Amino acid sequence: MNDIIGRKQEINRLSGYLDSGKAEFVVVLGRRRVGKTFLIKKFFNNKFTFYLSGAENAGKKEQLFNFTTALNKCSDANYPTVENWQNAFVQLETHLESIKTKGRKVIFIDELPWLDNAKSGFLSAFEYFWNTYASARKDIFLVVCGSATSWIMNKIIKNRGGLHNRVTRQIFLEPFTLNETEQFLKSKKIRMTRFQIAECYMIMGGIPYYLEQLEGSLGLYQNVDNLFFNKNGVLRDEYSKLYASLFKSPEKYMQIVEVLAKKRKGLIRDEIVKLSKIPDGGGLTSILEELELCGFISINNNYVTKKKNQLYQLTDFYSLFYLNFVKDKKGINSDYWSSLIDNTAHKAWAGYSFELLCQTHISQIKKALSIGGVVSYISGWRSKEVETGAQIDLLIDRNDNIINLCEMKYSNKEFVISKDYDTKLRNKRGAFIEETKTRKTVHITMITTFGVKHNEYWGNIQSEVTMADLFE
Repeated sequence: MNDIIGRKQEINRLSGYLDSGKAEFVVVLGRRRVGKTFLIKKFFNNKFTFYLSGAENAGKKEQLFNFTTALNKCSDANYPTVENWQNAFVQLETHLESIKTKGRKVIFIDELPWLDNAKSGFLSAFEYFWNTYASARKDIFLVVCGSATSWIMNKIIKNRGGLHNRVTRQIFLEPFTLNETEQFLKSKKIRMTRFQIAECYMIMGGIPYYLEQLEGSLGLYQNVDNLFFNKNGVLRDEYSKLYASLFKSPEKYMQIVEVLAKKRKGLIRDEIVKLSKIPDGGGLTSILEELELCGFISINNNYVTKKKNQLYQLTDFYSLFYLNFVKDKKGINSDYWSSLIDNTAHKAWAGYSFELLCQTHISQIKKALSIGGVVSYISGWRSKEVETGAQIDLLIDRNDNIINLCEMKYSNKEFVISKDYDTKLRNKRGAFIEETKTRKTVHITMITTFGVKHNEYWGNIQSEVTMADLFE
């Protein structure tokens, strides 16, 4: 498994589950293209007692044919194709019973949601197989995954019927960090500076499949043009496929994402209802929960009110980039991105995306501040006083009686604090202290790409974090 980039925690967990000495039903979650199948296949070295992958948009008859074909590949028997899922799982039980060797019997069912066609009877047969047979065998290790997160959450993890509380383990596969992205690009012999890697991340996120599409013979901007703005670009039409693969009825999910894309600082729930025209209620709650679970949005709690008036923000890098620069753009040149290097639209996007980059690397920021072991609460804050207009997107409220008020600034060189910006920082800090009545010490922390120039205004900064720290 030396060729797996990152995923150390997930590998350790899988190893522990294998040695648990009991039947295991493991669900691996994660968005499309994040590498779920790759991880499972690499971990088990493609050696499964039974392996099946659901086929997208295939009917019951075709799925059952694929099931039998997969079964015959790992068996000496010649099983006939059956007409229903109950008999298919009976065949699987027969196959498992025929194996006399000791050790784990690993069953991997990939793209599980695609097997559950309307009125197919798949889910009830699957439930029966696990409850009456597999769960009683200490040697069974069942692992399932699929990109359709809403289906897995509702039909498997939150199942109120035969599969209620039957899942023994859950693994949510996150995108790569900056460090893992750097390792991945090096393994593909793609040369980039860390500044370029950071911008690449701000466009694609740490999604292995997207990064896999980069060509070493092209520069970053040429690659982006090729993938997004060429009429045959691989990532040009990924947006609709992405949400359709994850959610059964993707339209409402996309409505919320597109509303949030227009308000980068975030929206509270009432504002989402008003702008998206999606009624408030349980349905909206489920959509927001699933978008958060898949990493598309994040919830920024208010420092003062905690859970009340939470800010929902679009934090999926690919979606943000697509909605800003690709969606509804027809007839644009194939070198469109290269032409925007010094454009104001590029600068505005980069500034906000760098803030997201920082917010997705909180543990690295805490490490750089030497507070990795200090219990802390992450939040944002927005002033009640309209006149001040003060807003802080990242606060680290620490148990050692210090609050880091973080300012995140993107620049292609050292960031210079001007007289006006120094005044703004001091006013923001003052407004926060006055309104919150905090008795903790408030430190201004600058998080920048290449550090802060040490001019006459630098002395008001208590701590610094640079882009290099985010790669740790």
